[in-house]
Amino acid sequence: MSITHSDKISTSQSSLKTIASLLPYLWEFKARVMLALSLLVLAKLANVAVPLVLKEIVDALNQPQAMLMIPVFLLISYGILRLCSTLFGELRDAVFAKVTQRAIRRIANKVFTHLHALSLRFHLERQTGGVSRDIERGTRGISFLMNFMLFNILPTLLEIGLVMAILINQYDIWFAVIIFITLLAYITLTLVITEWRMIFRRTMNIMDSKANTQAIDSLLNYETVKYFGNEAWEARRYDEHLQSWEKAAIRNQTSLAALNSGQSVIVAIGITSLMFLAADQVIQGAMTIGDLVLVNAYLLQLYMPLHFLGFVYREIKHSLADMERMFSLLDENREIKDKPEAGTLNTQKPTIRFDHVDFGYDTNRQILFDISFDIPAGHTIAVVGQSGSGKSTLARLLFRFYDIQSGAIRINNQDIRDVTQQSLRASMGIVPQDTVLFNDSIYYNIAYGRPDATHEEVYAAARSAQIHDFIESLPNKYETIVGERGLKLSGGEKQRVAIARSILKNPAILIFDEATSALDSNSEKQIQAELKRIAQNRTTLTIAHRLSTIADADQILVMKNGRIIEQGKHTELLAANKTYARMWALQQQAQKLQLIEKHNK
Repeated sequence: MSITHSDKISTSQSSLKTIASLLPYLWEFKARVMLALSLLVLAKLANVAVPLVLKEIVDALNQPQAMLMIPVFLLISYGILRLCSTLFGELRDAVFAKVTQRAIRRIANKVFTHLHALSLRFHLERQTGGVSRDIERGTRGISFLMNFMLFNILPTLLEIGLVMAILINQYDIWFAVIIFITLLAYITLTLVITEWRMIFRRTMNIMDSKANTQAIDSLLNYETVKYFGNEAWEARRYDEHLQSWEKAAIRNQTSLAALNSGQSVIVAIGITSLMFLAADQVIQGAMTIGDLVLVNAYLLQLYMPLHFLGFVYREIKHSLADMERMFSLLDENREIKDKPEAGTLNTQKPTIRFDHVDFGYDTNRQILFDISFDIPAGHTIAVVGQSGSGKSTLARLLFRFYDIQSGAIRINNQDIRDVTQQSLRASMGIVPQDTVLFNDSIYYNIAYGRPDATHEEVYAAARSAQIHDFIESLPNKYETIVGERGLKLSGGEKQRVAIARSILKNPAILIFDEATSALDSNSEKQIQAELKRIAQNRTTLTIAHRLSTIADADQILVMKNGRIIEQGKHTELLAANKTYARMWALQQQAQKLQLIEKHNK
């Protein structure tokens, strides 16, 4: 795969943008950053001074026996400088730790918050495993980038500058020339090959995210995999992603070996040339043995971190690649936004009005056509119809998970697009058809409706949802863990938890979306009575499949293909003898057949 010039420019711009995004987090702790940089400079000055003291020690000990004295002061200075070069480095890391960890925390939380602010459309299309892995790698990359860019690249460049200044000042210019040519060749090789290798790293990241996405998706659908005996099929799909990752990883590793070999050749040639030059100067009497030791010590001090610098540069590029994917999540635009002047919803005796609403999830697929109806304050409106008629879409639009294409949805004459999403959703409670629970305790899942509720209020909500006795019969009672997505509970038990959660929230508006669909007939009657009780004096939208559950609604809307084709009370619709009447007759007939079958058993 070839990389074009425009691709390189785009990658460089993306890298600069990623680095720039970290600067505000550094500036937040500018005092700590300045102190850490000061300690860094002191550590490098001490490190550079060590060979100078070592030269003096060697020259002092290289005197004739009669003149030989132990250079106590120099030896103590050598030890202190060695200690300072390490001590200042450790203090620098300690001072900077808060900056790094706070940045990781802030950015991870920012991405997490942004993901929750994105529309339902994004979350229906996202791949959870891949997003999770992108955030994990991205936060790890932040730590590496902030630490190594500041504390490895900068100090190494500073050290190179100091050493070259000393060599130019005290020795032959050729020492500096050889070091400069070696550094230039080393850095050029590192930059060129690392840029070429980045494509392998990006491929590894993509394949890693895809493999993780597929693995999590498969595990979440564990029962489906078992039902169809597709364990081998899932393993094969997972291995296909790993196979692509393996190829990229092998290329990444072999290209790394080639880079390391090239760097070693350049360093070896540079060191050998310098040692020949130094040895020649000693023979000619232009340099002492101490000078030879000094040059050798500087060579070790330069080329060891320089070799590490190649590793750091590669890892920084890898970190930037990792962070790009995480920061790309922040570039996802919020489809649903509050207006700058958005107010708070008035929830006193709420009246809901759908006013000529048109809506489609895609521009080429319209779902609702000219929908108009009112729900007076304290009344219950039921919506019935075949699957796909647009019933559940009404609830999603009321929560403003999507914005409508034309028309308006108003609560107390306030367009829901003119109020904050927080105040809108705080006023509504829903019992969905497909209840998904957190992998936590039953208590946590009920209390989620109002996290600041007391224990007594949570228990009262559970009693109202007819689930308290069941919970008390469990070994761990309310602390029972429900499992991933609530899979340890039956469909009916999950739905009762959802009902308890909505009761606890105590909203002004209630939405029941097939709220009793997972319950048996006996349980349904008990819950239905409780739902009627909590719906009293609340504005309620009920979406139902079983017509018997909504027969006493104040108004019933019959939908078909995204349009309202009938509306009226139960008796009025039966008398009209149209679609609703036919649906009622079919359900009554099916219920009679079930009773006959049950009686025959």
